[in-house]
Amino acid sequence: MADNHHAHPGSAAPQVPHRFALVLFAGLAAFFTYFCMYAFRKPFTAATFEQVAGWDFALDYKTALIIAQVLGYALSKVIGIKVISEMRATDRARILIALVLASHLALVGFALIPAPYNVAMLFLNGLPLGMVWGLVFSYLEGRRVTEALGAILCASLIVSSGAVKAVAAYLLIEWQVPELWMPALVGLIFVPGLILSTLALARTPQPDSADRDARKQRVPMDAAMRSAFLHETGLGLAALVLTYVFLTSFRDFTDNFAAELWQALGYGEAPQIFLTSSLPVALVVLGSLALLMYLRDNYRALLLNQVLVGLGGATCVIASLAFEGGAIGGALWMIAVNVGLYIGYVPFNCLLFERLVACTRSLGNAGFVIYLADSAGYLGSIGVMLYKTFGQPNLDWLDFTLQFTYAVGFACVLLMLLSTLYFRRLRRTTPAQPQLAAPAL
Repeated sequence: MADNHHAHPGSAAPQVPHRFALVLFAGLAAFFTYFCMYAFRKPFTAATFEQVAGWDFALDYKTALIIAQVLGYALSKVIGIKVISEMRATDRARILIALVLASHLALVGFALIPAPYNVAMLFLNGLPLGMVWGLVFSYLEGRRVTEALGAILCASLIVSSGAVKAVAAYLLIEWQVPELWMPALVGLIFVPGLILSTLALARTPQPDSADRDARKQRVPMDAAMRSAFLHETGLGLAALVLTYVFLTSFRDFTDNFAAELWQALGYGEAPQIFLTSSLPVALVVLGSLALLMYLRDNYRALLLNQVLVGLGGATCVIASLAFEGGAIGGALWMIAVNVGLYIGYVPFNCLLFERLVACTRSLGNAGFVIYLADSAGYLGSIGVMLYKTFGQPNLDWLDFTLQFTYAVGFACVLLMLLSTLYFRRLRRTTPAQPQLAAPAL
């Protein structure tokens, strides 16, 4: 693994005010773009869909909707391994807007088409949305301030789902909007914000020469470059991807069934709990992760990211032990578990893989690694939901979540130890080699 964190002697660092303006502008544009995307992905999970005309199957209707959407999302991630890694900068904004609008048409179809056929609309809803993260992060990677930009973007991972579900629950409770039409209405409310924030994001300047010296040039990856990267990172990357499978499955399960979990904890009639419980999580997690931008050495930053993932897993285990022992209440347990979850989950979505790409000899981009991990993660998410439905049908939501929390927590600790040892050994034994030539842009 190459350590390429040193700045070029002849490169001049941009002034601090310029860098602050870039972080503020690009970070907020990315945050609101992804925040608005959640209005097309997550509002239906705020409903329970307990009685739906036309649905007469053993599988719960809401579970069927979630599986259909995640299947589309997972397939999108598989396609994105190639598409996102090869995407050119000039195509991103228009493709992003077109994808989200296509997902909204699927929500309209969901309301118009009767059950059980409208389940397919959730598959078509998830299929285009799986590309959005990679398109958004492509504007932010490869910069000395990527950690700060990534922290702002990742805030949307924590707060947007809760905020969108709060809006959805308000429409259901206060406006009495039918459950089948509610997702399309929530999406319609956020269409203008999605378009405006995406157009703003498209005006983000390209990384400058000092950024390229510090984090390496980011280029589209062809098949040979993807193969070289996988060969170089080997077992260490496999451990990272498996960790992400656990984290994604857990995050997706607790997010999709948050309504059921809060009901089990006694907060079923408090729609604001979706948002209020996520705000302290965002402050704790992202405040700490943003500090990584001040660590210039890419290998040490990669190591610290792995340590944070392990600490996140340990937090989940400790919080669950305290909850079962009666030391903390249900709301504090949910917040603590989400802190541990997102301390582990957020680095994978930008910070950890950003530094991994900067450390390697292979030229490329973080989008490839993110989508490689995402495709595996969402397949794991589908497996968990099927296991809960058919393998543990009589286990209530709370007990299942507790068991799942312990499994994820211990997996994070052990797999991060394996990954850290691998990359440490690779760094010591691999001689520096020339970087691969970038394909013509």
